[in-house]
Amino acid sequence: MLPTPDFPVGVAFPLGDSPPAIVPLAITGINTLAILSYFSTFNAGDFPQTAALFASTGEMHPPFEEAIKGREAIAAYLQSEAQNFILHPATGVTETDTTGQTSAQVAGKVQTPLFTVNVHWLFLLNPQGEIQITAIKLLASPQEMLKLQRFSPQGTTQVIKD
Repeated sequence: MLPTPDFPVGVAFPLGDSPPAIVPLAITGINTLAILSYFSTFNAGDFPQTAALFASTGEMHPPFEEAIKGREAIAAYLQSEAQNFILHPATGVTETDTTGQTSAQVAGKVQTPLFTVNVHWLFLLNPQGEIQITAIKLLASPQEMLKLQRFSPQGTTQVIKD
């Protein structure tokens, strides 16, 4: 089952501040433990704990990437790709169907060391409350996306800050 946080829910930190070890969050419209814990453990940089929130066959679908499947692969991916990212979820909605699966959408921002972008997170939780799938969708116009990347003559992409 899911780990139970040992902190009161309802504390968040403003953009630009560094998070303490574990920062409990309040997200308007979301009271699902796995989703709240996803954001708190991610912001704490505790990627093994974030990955532990997923079902053993869970999948993460990051932007511009193939699906990352399984807890170990998700933890390794986050450790490699998400260092110093801070998630700022703001609002969300959830719905549970007759089979016990819960779907949720959360809107907010991701702050990277170089830029901040609007994001939607989509979650599907199994009846046990584990994350089966999460998909991260960037909400940026083509013009905004072009500002975020610059193509070098060698064919590599560099992210730049506006």
